[in-house]
Amino acid sequence: MSTVPSPANVQLPVDQELVLKVIPMPGDCNANGDIFGGWVMAQVDLAGSVLPARYTQGRMATVAVNEFIFKQPVRVGDILSFFSKVSRVGRTSITVKVEVYAERYRSQGNYTKVTEASLTYVAIDDQGRPRPINKTGE
Repeated sequence: MSTVPSPANVQLPVDQELVLKVIPMPGDCNANGDIFGGWVMAQVDLAGSVLPARYTQGRMATVAVNEFIFKQPVRVGDILSFFSKVSRVGRTSITVKVEVYAERYRSQGNYTKVTEASLTYVAIDDQGRPRPINKTGE
């Protein structure tokens, strides 16, 4: 008997922060009727930027999408929860992990992990050059 949770009912992470919740709408669909992957990527970039903003305390830019995995399709009306945690703080950059869970509209309270990603942001000055960040995030 497997101890791995069913993909249709996983536990939400307790070691990460909920940084965004959003509901995709029909205008966000691709030709197959699922939510367009580019739309999901844009939401992940927004969610991923929340924690680094505490460190950069100013302008920053996404410099890398280190990994992006689509695990399950996202559907119109899903309630998406974006969880994030800082995985690395460098001199000018911060890498975060983002996990996305869907509550299907008709089965609220049950979660499916739909996407996970790792992104790196860099603090920049007014000329767009990298600048040092506060490693404590305060």
